[in-house]
Amino acid sequence: MATGGFSTKNSSIGYYNSAYIDYIIIIFMIIAGINFSLHYRVIRGDIMSYWHSAVTKFFIGLLGFGTILISYDLFFMRGYPLESTFQKSIFQAVSILTTTGYGTDDYEKWGYSSQLILFIFMFLGGCAGSTGGAMKIIRTLVLLKFGLNEVKRLLHPNAVLHIRVGNKTVPREIVGNIAGFFLIYIALFIGGVLCMSLLGLDFMTAFGSVAACIGNIGPGFGNVGPTENYAHLPVVGKWILSVLMLVGRLEIYPVIIFFVPIFWKK
Repeated sequence: MATGGFSTKNSSIGYYNSAYIDYIIIIFMIIAGINFSLHYRVIRGDIMSYWHSAVTKFFIGLLGFGTILISYDLFFMRGYPLESTFQKSIFQAVSILTTTGYGTDDYEKWGYSSQLILFIFMFLGGCAGSTGGAMKIIRTLVLLKFGLNEVKRLLHPNAVLHIRVGNKTVPREIVGNIAGFFLIYIALFIGGVLCMSLLGLDFMTAFGSVAACIGNIGPGFGNVGPTENYAHLPVVGKWILSVLMLVGRLEIYPVIIFFVPIFWKK
C-alpha cells in the first residue's frame, strides 16, 4: 500500500514463487495507485466512482495495454510458459507503473519492447492522490489531450477547444503549470543522466538509475536492475540520486520554491 517496494528477500517477491502471493500484491498495488478519495467514496457507498473517473480508466487502460504487449513478447518471442506469462507481465507492469518497485523476474532479460514499456511507465506513475510517485497519470492525460487539441487547432483555427478530464474543463493556467512541470522533470532527468555518465557509469545504468530515483521506483536498468542494487555506485552518484529522489517525491515545485529568495522574504 505504501508503494515502497521493500522486501526482506534479495530476490524480492520472486523469492516466494507463488502466483497466489503475486496476485494478492497486484490487487493492493493497484488500489494504492488509485486516488484515495475514490476509495473513500466507494466506502461511502458510491460503487461506480472508479468507473466515473476518467483518470482511473486511463490508468487501468495503460496497465492492460502494457500487460498485453509484454505478454506477447514473453510468450511468442521469449518462450515463457503460458501459465506464467500473464502473471509475470501484469505483476511487473503494475509494480513499475505504481512505482512500487517489486520484482518477480529479471525484466532485463526480456525483449527490448517490454523494457521500453517499463521504462515509459517509470515516468508516468500512479494517479494523483495515491501513494505512487513519478509524474502522475493525470498530468500525462492532460498533456495528451493538450497535444490533440493543438492538432485540431491547426485544422480548425477558429474553433474554441477546451481540455476536459471527465466532465471537468481544465483551465489553461493549469495546463501551463503541468507543461512546465513536465519540462522541468525531463530537464532534471537529462541533467541527472549527464552527471551520472560523467562519473563513469554506462549509458543504460545512468538512464535507469536516474529514471528510477526521480520517479521513486527502486530498480532501474543496467547495473541497478531488478537483480542488482545501488551499493557499487560512487559516493557522489549516491548523493545525486538521493537529491533526485527527494525532488521527485516532493514533486519538484516545492523544492524550487524553497530555494527562491522571495519565499523567505515573505
